[in-house]
Amino acid sequence: MSASGLNNRAKSHFSLQEEHELEGMEKGAWVNPAYNASPPMSPLNISTVYNPKPTLENPYGNISKLDVPSPYCADIRALEPSGEKKKSPGCCFFLAKGIRGLWGTTLTENTSENQELYLRTTLRELLVYILFLIDICLLTYGMTSSSAYYYTTVMTDLFVNTPSDNGVTFQSIGDMADFWSFAQGPLLDGLYWSKWYNNQSLSNGPHSFIYYENMLLGVPRVRQIKVQNNSCKVHRDFRADILGCYDVYDPQKEDTVAFGLINGTAWQYHTEDQMNGSSQWGLLATYTGGGYYQDLKMTRDESADILMTLKNNLWLDRGTRAVFVDFSAYNANINLFSVISLLVEFPATGGAIPSYQIRTVKLIRYINNWDYFIAGCEIVFCVFIFYYVVEEILELRIHKLSYFTSIWNILDVVVILLAIIAIIFNAFRTIKVNSLLGKLLEQPDIYADFEFLAFWQTQYNNMNAVNLFFAWIKIFKYISFNKTMTQLSSTLARCAKDILGFAIMFFIVFFAYAQLGYLLFGTEVQTFSTFVKCIFTQFRIILGDFDYDAIDQANRILGPIYFVTYVFFVFFVLLNMFLAIINDTYSEVKEELSKQKDELQLTDFLKQGYVRTLMKLKLKKEKISDVQKALQSGSKELVFEDFRNSLKEMGHADQEITAAFTKFDHDGNQILDEEEQNRMKRELEEKRVALNAEIEHLGRNYGNNTLHQSADIVDVKNSNINKAAGVSHDEFQMLLRRVLQLEHSVGSIVSKIDAITVKLENLDRTRMKRKDVTGTPLENISEVEMARNLDGLVNDQINTWATAASQGKALGGTTHETKSNLYPRIGWPGTLDSALPPMKTSNHS
Repeated sequence: MSASGLNNRAKSHFSLQEEHELEGMEKGAWVNPAYNASPPMSPLNISTVYNPKPTLENPYGNISKLDVPSPYCADIRALEPSGEKKKSPGCCFFLAKGIRGLWGTTLTENTSENQELYLRTTLRELLVYILFLIDICLLTYGMTSSSAYYYTTVMTDLFVNTPSDNGVTFQSIGDMADFWSFAQGPLLDGLYWSKWYNNQSLSNGPHSFIYYENMLLGVPRVRQIKVQNNSCKVHRDFRADILGCYDVYDPQKEDTVAFGLINGTAWQYHTEDQMNGSSQWGLLATYTGGGYYQDLKMTRDESADILMTLKNNLWLDRGTRAVFVDFSAYNANINLFSVISLLVEFPATGGAIPSYQIRTVKLIRYINNWDYFIAGCEIVFCVFIFYYVVEEILELRIHKLSYFTSIWNILDVVVILLAIIAIIFNAFRTIKVNSLLGKLLEQPDIYADFEFLAFWQTQYNNMNAVNLFFAWIKIFKYISFNKTMTQLSSTLARCAKDILGFAIMFFIVFFAYAQLGYLLFGTEVQTFSTFVKCIFTQFRIILGDFDYDAIDQANRILGPIYFVTYVFFVFFVLLNMFLAIINDTYSEVKEELSKQKDELQLTDFLKQGYVRTLMKLKLKKEKISDVQKALQSGSKELVFEDFRNSLKEMGHADQEITAAFTKFDHDGNQILDEEEQNRMKRELEEKRVALNAEIEHLGRNYGNNTLHQSADIVDVKNSNINKAAGVSHDEFQMLLRRVLQLEHSVGSIVSKIDAITVKLENLDRTRMKRKDVTGTPLENISEVEMARNLDGLVNDQINTWATAASQGKALGGTTHETKSNLYPRIGWPGTLDSALPPMKTSNHS
């Protein structure tokens, strides 16, 4: 091997350690060769002494290095560039190297030409993300309870479904009289519990405990919102008969003038800021947090008197558009708050429309051991968010705005932003609840406004639910690296443009039918009463959930026509076009994936990791066996030189031999006595048994055939010394071509050898035939005739020699020389050979 080849071999060996060295620390965390230009390097003169002895080398980088000698001797050294001194890496180097190892992803590492590095990095990201997903699941589900549903059901049955003496429930309120019947009956009965079921008084102090378990927080509040008189215009033909006009609710037309008894909060308007309220949604409109309000008292009798006063003084009139009844309860058994808001809207059409909102939330977080465990998960969650924030910053630094071209990167940002908002709200909620509960304990007879906190706690729970949904969807980012997992994402990505283009045509037809249904049936059918309801109703028609009789009664002619044409064009034609586009694209993607060459899969990578672990254990076991063999000399004393020579013959390094010997040579005399040998044997036997158990444990996951096959594969791979960093795709293709050429050459050689074998067999058969032909005449000749013929041949040969000898003498040559040149160099038997003239000595005689 040439000197340049050795230098290249040594450079490739050192590249694993040098590839992570950083340049220009002031420019960023590290220099990524995939996205940043490499700084100019000074030429390195590398002198090596290469040891061609094949040794086991870890072909997978620094994941799990085997404890075996390096294939390079200690004489391998890299000379510094001329005129420069080698600088030891500083703290910034190790810090940046740690950052790269901790935050390295497929977007920060150059994985385009190294499938193994891509799989290793993806697997590490997946494992970290699974831990994050487990943590966020614990947080989300740990803040909810199955008791919340039953708590909500109990409160709903008590305040919504319980009838009054005249049979009026909250849901059946149809006018103002029904409202007062409900307020003075089921409402007061449900709020104030003062006796047991046997009429025995409860000893709970001033507080009321609903269903004996749920403490009423503060006092309930009744609030109404009104509109001004003459907020709308009456036609001149009816002005003489209609004296007032109250428009539908609008914040600009809200009445703020005191009325009735004038004195008291129930008769004077209060703004939203004065009441520390917030706007609320209704079925007909969104109402502000201000209005006219009346707080009830701590006892049922006092509250009943207040409601009677309001009713007698006509607190509700034609201008009333909404009445709210708000109160809160707390159940200490399950640590849940129930914030209840009962709303009765009085539209301009007359009548009443009841609705309610019961929010069961957990506002006090840390009470029992499970809550403190969730608190620990919250801390871990914050650490994960910090980790991913740094990761996103590093990726943004590399890719700039092109980072947002991937939907997965956008999803990462969304998950992180939602998580940061959740962390901020969690801290705000804790502070706000503690403050509100403190005021409530100081003044128990005031209204406890938990509506704001309950609303945002509900939004917080909804946000966590959405965030958890995105977090689960994000798993596809890490598992879509093989053919099976990429089918879905590739299909949707490829057909996105076709679906988007066809969706425009679909929604044109869809919205056309929606406005048609709204105009045809909006005045009679509740599911078509608004344009938004029409849209959802048409989706329900596609799913088969539809009341056909309702539209048939509303319009007996156009109703069936609308239904039949909508089902035909939208359901049978347009919707199936979507399915056809997706199905066709899926077939194309699947066909293309089937033609692609198989790459290194995750299962192969995991299998290789298993084999590496197994080989490491086997190497340790072989070392122990070698040392045990060295101890089997039978002598009472074992000299270090004999111990060293025995292990050196087995291929062990001097450092390992010395360390093993010194560990048991307590007196330091370079000799192991019988006691020291026994101690070494016992420890080696214990290690051997432990390694056998560990190997057996690993073997349970794989069959013996797979183990041997995988071990052979690793042995072949480890025989290549420069495999520490793996091979690129181009190198693999080059090696593949060479192997194919070698197979072709071997095949050609085998075919030629077969041809030669055939020819040899033919010659052998021909020789046998000739032997048969020549041997047949001789079998018919007698022995006498054969002897006679032989004597004749001999005499003829002698005469020929005599003639030649006489001719040679006539030419003037010596007899000895002439005979030696003319006589054949063979020995004849008997006296005939002695009668012949002497010949020169020959090696062939």
